[in-house]
Amino acid sequence: MPEALLTVSDIHTYYGDSYVLQGLSLSLARGRIAAILGRNGMGKTTLVRSVAGLTPPRQGEIHYRGQSLKGLPPYAIAQQGIAIVPQGRRIFKSLSVRENLLLPTSVLARSARASEPRAGKRWDFDAVLKEFPQLAERIDNPGGALSGGEQQMLAIGRALMANPELILMDEPSEGLSPRLVLQVQEIMQRLRALGQAILLVEQNLQLALSAADDVYVLSAGRFVFQGTAADLAGEAGVLDQHLGVSSVKNH
Repeated sequence: MPEALLTVSDIHTYYGDSYVLQGLSLSLARGRIAAILGRNGMGKTTLVRSVAGLTPPRQGEIHYRGQSLKGLPPYAIAQQGIAIVPQGRRIFKSLSVRENLLLPTSVLARSARASEPRAGKRWDFDAVLKEFPQLAERIDNPGGALSGGEQQMLAIGRALMANPELILMDEPSEGLSPRLVLQVQEIMQRLRALGQAILLVEQNLQLALSAADDVYVLSAGRFVFQGTAADLAGEAGVLDQHLGVSSVKNH
């Protein structure tokens, strides 16, 4: 097995007195995609927030590149080489496409590691616009004037501008047309080929299973399945009880 880039070890995360993540563990290597599946309210977004330091776990450990993230504020975790594509996109609607993309390169966002080489391709402004020609055409438009699909491309492009080794994607296909869902899938596969790792939270089951190397099914704060997409296809009980489907196509 390749060396893990991200290791989550027995984490327990709360919102106030609400016990959300109840002892989760996973590992993710460079150049791999891990999909987190489950019904709404099972803790998928909380897992992303725990890794990003937005809702730190009260117990357990999260290691990135072999170093503990415990006690680090979110901005310091981002500076380690972790980017997030949040649910709902969360772009700055009053800023132009150009300004949104350049935010991760600002002085405030930089760290001492900014000049260090990272796995895969070095992303810059031109490389991101080549990847997303839709954004090049709207470069001076405010983010709020973009379509939902264009805003999602902008959120992904903004994350790439930070040159992360790990990208946390929370429902990237939400509200997108089938054509744009396919584009998101192709983007994730290209990123994987470049050596970047993706932790993917996704409700679109076919997208997740088509893109992911490893699949985890989350229910009531615990993993009830982990394996490959092909493994999941044979787990009728998990599919029915925890994902609300009777079968999936083999990938």
